[in-house]
Amino acid sequence: MLEFVNVTKVYPGSVRGVDGVSMRLGAGLVGLLGPNGAGKSSLMRIAATVTRPSSGQVRFDGTDVVAHPNRLRRDLGYLPQDFGVYPHLSAREFLSYLAAVKGMPARAARTRIGQLLELFDLTGAGKRPLGKYSGGMLRRVGIAQALLSDPRVLIVDEPTAGLDPEERVVFRNLLSDLAADRVVVLSTHIVSDVESVASDIAIMTGGRLRLRGSPQDLLRRAQGRVWEMLVAPDGLARLRERYVVSRMVRTSAGVRVRLLAPSPPGPDAVATAPDLEDAYLTIIHEAPGPAVEGATGARR
Repeated sequence: MLEFVNVTKVYPGSVRGVDGVSMRLGAGLVGLLGPNGAGKSSLMRIAATVTRPSSGQVRFDGTDVVAHPNRLRRDLGYLPQDFGVYPHLSAREFLSYLAAVKGMPARAARTRIGQLLELFDLTGAGKRPLGKYSGGMLRRVGIAQALLSDPRVLIVDEPTAGLDPEERVVFRNLLSDLAADRVVVLSTHIVSDVESVASDIAIMTGGRLRLRGSPQDLLRRAQGRVWEMLVAPDGLARLRERYVVSRMVRTSAGVRVRLLAPSPPGPDAVATAPDLEDAYLTIIHEAPGPAVEGATGARR
């Protein structure tokens, strides 16, 4: 169990990067969604004991890891948003170096590194310098280093940045498999990264937790607020000034628009079922209020 208790991080200038976040995470994958600047990375760095909160607690199985960070570090795997490597080292050399830093016995490290290179289809490239790896291969090396000690808590921050669509699917499926018996936190601003793998979603904006629940909980927030309509090209700018437009497709007959509104935005508007992206946009554009936990959050 990983628990955040009223966690706040204040930066110089009284900027609140994280503002009173509380939530409990058990085994499984939680998708942490929010726009850039929402405070996700700040919260993940606090969870990974890379930085300390200004106030509040992070608990792992009841232990305050702000006061006792090594209690979590022994069971933690972390892939930060900006993952650096030594370009002249091979994947095997790089992982061996990190295993030594973690204090793993040499024989156990060699066995584990061989398993991870095979798991991530990197065995054939294990001796190639990392500077010659593709972006997708480097992210696989990143998750491999996070799994060196077979952690009980895995935190990955924007893990699919720079990956092509096929690599993103592979990576999401891998995280889903890993979540079977450990806490996995996937922080991202890309809705598609979580909609197919997360049954538990938390949304942050402005440093605050806005909503926590299942995809169904999120979809209910957008029910009755999604519309589609055909507009003339010269009317598009006025429409976008008044409403959140999630999609638009130009056709020979005009612009087919999908937008969010509490009531029909025009006489020809047709109500349509929301998807997770509609729900996400609805929540982040709502006026800030107290965090709401759906059924999923209550179970945790």
